[in-house]
Amino acid sequence: MNTSGIKTIFSSAAVLWSIAILSVLIAVSIGHIDITLKQVFDTVLGCGLGLGSCDPSAVVNQIILEIRLPRILIAFISGAALALSGAVLQTITRNPLADPYLFGISAGASLGAVLVLSLTFVGLSLSMGAMLGSLLAVAMILGFAGRFAGQIESLVLAGVAVSFMLSSFTSIALYHSDPNVVASMLFWMMGSFDHIGWHDLALPTVALLIAFAVFMAVHRWMTALLAGDELSTSLGINAKALRITLLVITALLTAVLVSKVGGIGFVGLMIPHICRILIGHQLNHLLPGCVVIGGIFMVWADVIARTLLTDQQLPIGIITAAIGSLFFILLLKQQQYRSRSI
Repeated sequence: MNTSGIKTIFSSAAVLWSIAILSVLIAVSIGHIDITLKQVFDTVLGCGLGLGSCDPSAVVNQIILEIRLPRILIAFISGAALALSGAVLQTITRNPLADPYLFGISAGASLGAVLVLSLTFVGLSLSMGAMLGSLLAVAMILGFAGRFAGQIESLVLAGVAVSFMLSSFTSIALYHSDPNVVASMLFWMMGSFDHIGWHDLALPTVALLIAFAVFMAVHRWMTALLAGDELSTSLGINAKALRITLLVITALLTAVLVSKVGGIGFVGLMIPHICRILIGHQLNHLLPGCVVIGGIFMVWADVIARTLLTDQQLPIGIITAAIGSLFFILLLKQQQYRSRSI
């Protein structure tokens, strides 16, 4: 099948969402305790949606509703949000390698969250600490890049520098933390969907919906940014203000996720490129595609993390880093091949 045929298939929202829903249901059935797909359907329809009989005390129903389903849903939301953030960052910086993890936003959010955990700041929640850390990262990036209008390269390089700097601060905070909590903090920093309940889904869901609505509302302006700040200005768009606004929204979205599931890298790098191959480059199609495909990817990455080792669960960040590093190398080789062919 040629590329145009693949794009036609994956451009259908119905097809993508059908795959997403089926992936969620299948992922719920996979685990160290065998649960059939029929049991998942019966539990979700009966206990979850009230469309059938339900026994809340049944062990299978408790495993599905209280343990697996919230975990799978937060995985989907995390993948969707990180992929969406990556697509926006790659657009506004005009750099195919931009990503919340490589751009310093995740490092800032992780630093804020770790400081809250290690120093137990009074009156400061984990989410608030992560948000403040991510905003600090954005402020440092903009400060180091200076007057970046027309100098997008400096913005990207500043993001990489800030990422390493804040990561070093996080290491210092861990070094001076209580040894009894360092192990759990390290596991959290590598990404984990453990101990996720229904109450943990509200804030990430709301943040994703609001960010997605804003990005879709300004997708034409973001498309103009791809053509250059000069053209954007000629169209009446304040390129600098728009870029800062989108950076802040991306930072807040990433911070919300980091506060719930820890640092997960490379998803925002990979998924937008995969979506461009499957869907195309138009942002009004690319952004929704990133949400669905990013969610599907993270659901199956979590399945691998839960089942790869017997009686053990790997941090989700290890799985995404292993896949993402290979993708990163392939992407660099592809760019090198294109530069040689010009």
